[in-house]
Amino acid sequence: MSTTKRQPSLLICIVMDLLGYASYALPFWGEFGDMLWAPVSGLIFYKLFGGWKGAAGGFLNFVEELFPGLDFIPSFTIMWLIKYFGKKQQIKSIQPI
Repeated sequence: MSTTKRQPSLLICIVMDLLGYASYALPFWGEFGDMLWAPVSGLIFYKLFGGWKGAAGGFLNFVEELFPGLDFIPSFTIMWLIKYFGKKQQIKSIQPI
């Protein structure tokens, strides 16, 4: 049984970031929508990435969504890039020269 968690797709991460931005599409919905979206987004982040990185990222994502002016940060996509390139680096370091 493998203990490694499968990485979510880049498309899912981009869609989740766009949902975070979408709260500003409707006037007066922005910050109120973020108060509702922040805990949901943090939980989804944790479920998608898991482990300590998912927990830390979920908390940071929660804070990012909750505070005004930070919605431009694509946290799901950033974590996808970190995990993707981190995995490639691990594979590269395992291969014999």
